Amino acid sequence: MKSTFIALLLLIFSTPLFAQNAAPDYGFRLGLTAHPNFGWLKPGDGKGNGISMGFSYGLLADFNFAENYSFATGLTVTTINGKSTEINPQLYHDNSSPDPAAYDLKYKLQYLELPFTVKLKTDKIGDISWYGQFGFSNDFNLSAKQNAEFNGRSIADDRNISNYTKFYRAGLILGGGGEFDIDNHTSITVGLTYNNGFTNIVKNQKRSVKNNYLGINFGVFF
Repeated sequence: MKSTFIALLLLIFSTPLFAQNAAPDYGFRLGLTAHPNFGWLKPGDGKGNGISMGFSYGLLADFNFAENYSFATGLTVTTINGKSTEINPQLYHDNSSPDPAAYDLKYKLQYLELPFTVKLKTDKIGDISWYGQFGFSNDFNLSAKQNAEFNGRSIADDRNISNYTKFYRAGLILGGGGEFDIDNHTSITVGLTYNNGFTNIVKNQKRSVKNNYLGINFGVFF
């Protein structure tokens, strides 16, 4: 895990060196973000059961390769929570029982998130530039816990499910918003990001669970 984290940092912060040799320097911006998100689950054998709030915080980075176009990435710690009702889940159900049983589960997953996206911006309208963003999310699991209930009775609370959860998650990112200039070097960004997970988050190949979230983005670029 430590070597992976170091490699990701080198990838992010060495990109401007390559960009300077390949194209004119349109600028590099670094920022900070902290914002809530709203997650939900799509289990293959059961149903999603509402929306749960999570949180994301970390670094933002824009590498501008043309006047209104940039490669947008960052490095954030993102918690994706979600609830589901699943039939005969592996961790809690006795497989010797022939009858299907429904369990209410809550997944609490924390990831190190490294997005690769392209951001397209408008020219400034006053002090505001509007943008759209599209790309992919690469998420590496840091923590995985779960609550479980059966027939209204709690049977697990913050159970560690790291051994049953996949280390890597991939998602499709679609977002948009606006950037508001404060001065010549500082701007505030506000927007929405939809992150659609398209990989199975559980290791059991006989089951499928995917998680998604909608983030309300707040950030400051310097």
